[in-house]
Amino acid sequence: MPRALRILLVPIAATLITAACTATNPEGALRLTEQSLVERQTQTRRFETTDEAALLSASAAVLQDLGFNIDESETDLGLIVASKDRDATEAGQVAGALLLALVTGAVMPIDSRQRIRASLVTRPHGPDDGGIAVRITFQRIVWNTNNQVSKVEGLTDPALYQGFFEKLSKAVFLEAHQI
Repeated sequence: MPRALRILLVPIAATLITAACTATNPEGALRLTEQSLVERQTQTRRFETTDEAALLSASAAVLQDLGFNIDESETDLGLIVASKDRDATEAGQVAGALLLALVTGAVMPIDSRQRIRASLVTRPHGPDDGGIAVRITFQRIVWNTNNQVSKVEGLTDPALYQGFFEKLSKAVFLEAHQI
């Protein structure tokens, strides 16, 4: 094969290989479900204030009152990330592992610890109304006795979010009235 033909075929082959490797998103992969919209409404509250710094300060205080440690805080962006470590041992899982060990002799790892993370973001609610929207999400990461991640999940219990926003509303009220 002549050298000029090889020089021409190499870029063409590279282009064809690259084009064959491109991935496409499945249809509807980026479409929000009805459930995700309901969760977003549960995770978001609007506050009648324009003082975003005070709202972030009250949010950080509530998270700390709930046992979270502030990991990151970027007030210019309206962001707080916090976490707390807790025991993840469940009696049912321990009993199941014990039963399996007695019957088969196999040792099954069980959940031992978890980290609960909270991510809070503030943003102006709308150009005309002057309020600030606060959205918080809670997730948990669970490690087993082999120090392997066994679960990563978002926490969606509406009572969790309602409790947080009730405490935040009280904190904002107290801070606004300097009580």
